[in-house]
Amino acid sequence: MILKRYEKNPILAPNKNHSWEARAVLNACPIREEEKTYLLYRALSLPQYHTGARTEVMISSIGIAESNDGKNFSKNSRRRFIYSYHEWERFGCEDPRVTKLGDKYYIFYTALSKFPFCAEGIKVGLAISSNLETIEQKYLITPFNAKAMTLFPERINGKIWALLTVNPDKPPASVCLASFNNIEEMWSEKYWKNWYKSYNKHELVLKRSDDDHVEIGAPPVRTKKGWLLIYSHIQNYFSEKRLFGIEAVLLDLKDPTKVIAKTKYPIMVPEEYYEECGLVDNIVFPSGAFIEHDMIYLYYGSADTTCSLAFISLEELLSKLTQEKEELTFLRGPNNPILSLNQDHPWEAKAVFNPAAIYLDGKVHILYRAMSEDNTSVIGYATSSDGLSIDYRHPDPVYVPREPFEQKLTPGGNSGCEDARLVLLEDRIYMFYTAFDGRNPPRVALTSISKEDFLSRDWKWKTPVLISPPGIDDKNSSAFSEKIGGKYAIIHRIGVDINISFHKKIDFKAKDEWLEGYRWISPRKGSWDSRKIGISAPPIKTKEGWILFYHGVSAKDSYYRVGALLLDLKSPLKVIARTEDPLIEPETFHERVGQVPNVVFPCGAAVIKDDIYIYYGEADQTVGVATISMKKLLKLLNNNKL
Repeated sequence: MILKRYEKNPILAPNKNHSWEARAVLNACPIREEEKTYLLYRALSLPQYHTGARTEVMISSIGIAESNDGKNFSKNSRRRFIYSYHEWERFGCEDPRVTKLGDKYYIFYTALSKFPFCAEGIKVGLAISSNLETIEQKYLITPFNAKAMTLFPERINGKIWALLTVNPDKPPASVCLASFNNIEEMWSEKYWKNWYKSYNKHELVLKRSDDDHVEIGAPPVRTKKGWLLIYSHIQNYFSEKRLFGIEAVLLDLKDPTKVIAKTKYPIMVPEEYYEECGLVDNIVFPSGAFIEHDMIYLYYGSADTTCSLAFISLEELLSKLTQEKEELTFLRGPNNPILSLNQDHPWEAKAVFNPAAIYLDGKVHILYRAMSEDNTSVIGYATSSDGLSIDYRHPDPVYVPREPFEQKLTPGGNSGCEDARLVLLEDRIYMFYTAFDGRNPPRVALTSISKEDFLSRDWKWKTPVLISPPGIDDKNSSAFSEKIGGKYAIIHRIGVDINISFHKKIDFKAKDEWLEGYRWISPRKGSWDSRKIGISAPPIKTKEGWILFYHGVSAKDSYYRVGALLLDLKSPLKVIARTEDPLIEPETFHERVGQVPNVVFPCGAAVIKDDIYIYYGEADQTVGVATISMKKLLKLLNNNKL
């Protein structure tokens, strides 16, 4: 796991005995000096009457605290350090960033000059100190809306370099670079007016979407691979579904305008109670960092109320950013789609998709979902000798709705037997599938057939039973191919999570015996699997653990993608690793265009020699196949350990 929160978070909380910091303390920036860490932080006061506002307002000032280890800051060490006394900061000083350059500490902060707060009254201020005891000078820096300015801690090619967020309060905001020949140029109004005319030329492009928002987080830190900038990336900034994330970018040591690499997904999102609940809920905001013993100490604001600390392995983060990643993805079959609708067969005249697969007697046996024009789903059968092309396709469905719980109640609506998964247990093949009558919530059904009958195509399926509880939408079910701790481990999906349930028997004869809803694996905020997840193929046993493929749906674009998990061999509840990037996503025409566009949805897999073959639905319309090296996948998973 690349990031771990400090177990004693939050490290600073409001002090009710000091009115100037009684409401909130947040967005702290550290500076190391000999054996001590000084932490400068934004302090928010209790409401107080302000003549400029003619009402009570909460005023921000900047406090300072001391620590011997960078983790524990006593209340007795805290004092008020920077506060308002100029007209251009009369309504508060916020969010300090401190850098030592030469023998001076340069503390940039957000200066508020107007109330109610507006973009024109939110600018960058600077306080200069020689000893972190007193402030020697203050300057208004930007004549335009800006925040979060910070310096690089050394000259680069003879120049002083700075980063700042331009127009954060009249978005779109831009993270920009500025360079100066001397210190005094930093507060030159002439310099900034000229610079602002073409500020876009100085921008670092960090956003992944026009709907996102970026702001500078921690001051840049020098590493052997480049300047590391940890910043705030807010997804869906202009909607109610904002997601505050912390991300990182690596800039060239000799030319910070050059981006070497950046993260694709957040390395941190709000998850803990102190990040989810506060003055402003669900916020993590990076504000300062330093490196000690190859560990990044990252300080961040939590829910705009407290200061918190996380630790990031420098080696792992740099590796994540700079390693030349092998493009390890599934390789699509040359004959895709391998199965398409057949209008000569009414039962599969509308679509064929979401195939189960099992490898027996040197062949891949595929049971695919087939849909008729009246939206009834049944199960068709096909085989492949090479895994990549179909050499036999049964003329009739091999499994059809038989029980009331899967027979159509709404004329023309969807119903039937959907999205099967196959597991061989002893000498029987168990088929888990989704049963749907079109009116009640879909539920997990289970049937089985002897291996002998299956191979001889004598379709003597056992009478199906419902195994998930009534009244609950439950899908995407399968089981491990052997008992775990003496019990059958059955995977399913309730809501947006992957659930697991353990049972002594697998016949489910008792009328009130249902799958338990133990929430096992969840979506990841801000990632490609952020909205919901469910299993793809049944788990695959290897010497290093169980490989479990799963599909994930993105809250950003609603695409269905596929990733993988590595589970502990003896205790599969323990997730060892999870792929950061998807292994396959909608790219081809058939995957992007269909009944449901932009979907790859596997339900089956086969291991043939050293490769894994997955069989998947393409946009709920056709069936495709793709392969991946078992050895390379395991290597990738071991590089993505949690």
